[in-house]
Amino acid sequence: MSIGKLYRSIDEEFIAAVNYQFQHESPQRWWGELTLVDYVRLKDGSGYLLELEDGRRGRCALKKRVNRAVTSLPPRYIYHFSGNTKFEY
Repeated sequence: MSIGKLYRSIDEEFIAAVNYQFQHESPQRWWGELTLVDYVRLKDGSGYLLELEDGRRGRCALKKRVNRAVTSLPPRYIYHFSGNTKFEY
């Protein structure tokens, strides 16, 4: 897994560090799974900006994978992320 950062897209405020893994990556459509390094409450939906390990950024939507919760306290959920914009530096 790679290490990245998650921001709110509206004001680019830092939310959390993430571990992410792509399941599909093309210039216009990409998706995968991520987990938060530290526990932070997130809402499903769009409005997020994912910064990759190499510094590229792209807007994405998140959806909690309830059936794939990581067992720890506090819980660290696995989120499905998807985007349909080009990555920018």
